[in-house]
Amino acid sequence: MREETGNPTDPGRTGRPAADILYRFLTVERAHRESLAPRVVAAVGRERLDEIMDGTRERVGEITGVRDSPDGLVIEGAKGRALAFATTGDGHVLDGLLIAPGAYRAPRVRIPHGARAALAWAVWALLLAARIDACWQAPSRIAWCGRLLIVAAGYLLLEGWRTPARLPWWIRRPVEAGALVGLASACRLPGLPLAGGGEGEPVVGVVLTAVFGGFLLRARRHRWGTAVSRPLTFPLQGGNWYVAQGGGPGLNHHTPFPEQRGALDVIQVGPGGARARDRGTRAGNESYLVYGQILHAPCDGTVISAAGHVDDQEPGIIRYQPSYGNHVFIDTGAEVVKLAHLRRGTVTVAAGDPVRAGQVLGEVGNSGNTTEPHLHIHAERDGLGLDLEFTGITGPLCRGRT
Repeated sequence: MREETGNPTDPGRTGRPAADILYRFLTVERAHRESLAPRVVAAVGRERLDEIMDGTRERVGEITGVRDSPDGLVIEGAKGRALAFATTGDGHVLDGLLIAPGAYRAPRVRIPHGARAALAWAVWALLLAARIDACWQAPSRIAWCGRLLIVAAGYLLLEGWRTPARLPWWIRRPVEAGALVGLASACRLPGLPLAGGGEGEPVVGVVLTAVFGGFLLRARRHRWGTAVSRPLTFPLQGGNWYVAQGGGPGLNHHTPFPEQRGALDVIQVGPGGARARDRGTRAGNESYLVYGQILHAPCDGTVISAAGHVDDQEPGIIRYQPSYGNHVFIDTGAEVVKLAHLRRGTVTVAAGDPVRAGQVLGEVGNSGNTTEPHLHIHAERDGLGLDLEFTGITGPLCRGRT
């Protein structure tokens, strides 16, 4: 259940006040629900709301409490638990409510998103270092060529599939400098025999380079075949904008969702490539260059949904929230353009408002299903995502493009 109505700049907060109101709402008599959540009732209807409440009670049993947790609000019952999101502006009524359909089980071990990403990059760097060292240990020129090709394939995948611009420079530059260390091993070639072991390694190197290169070329140039009816205006102005997610299957994590298959996630990077003012060290939303950047309407149309009351997430942590968070959806008459993860309290429009391309809609934030500040944008028609096109921008809009 999702409630997106009302004043988009409502000062409601999640946390303990919302937990208290949600508990009262869940345990009050059916006839009194509307008085505790008038906007929720208006959004989904009394019958549908009753169905959702009955289904929640079936899953969790008699409700014994609502507590705040790192994952969001937890509805506790005699038979189980469920995650929920709720907001309240005045501490007396619910302004928004979302209840997860499945059972909630707290993770036994919490691994921060940043730690998982750091581990992945560390493993990648170790594998590259091992192959670079192998170049210096090559027993023959043929083996050296094969091992260097394997290193090249690794860097091709690193630069084309991963997103190195999201790394702090002091990690990214040494990893990239490893390529020069591998090339420097060519100084051994005059003293090596032509053959003498490792004759099959060039084949491995050629195959890996061809496979990785073919995959990246296809994914980066992928088109779904149905584009927006007319090019959009890029919604962010000034600065260097980096596509953190975009492209075809295997390159863009949105593609499994039909309506989002052509979506882009956009961040801002500085002159040195860093996405954060503190060069990538752990910090709050304000340290990210994209956070707070002014968002402009990419098209003319009518706002069909807008929300600005959802708290921004802490970077690296995802609490249960409406997946789009604060957002603006614009109906152009030919498709719906969706902009999501906006900064709390900055949305300037409401459902029903007409907008013109270039009009200020709000600011980029970190609300919804997101681990760091960025702008999500996609266009859809009849439930299917469209290829995005922007005035003045040519070429594929794929991950890794600035």
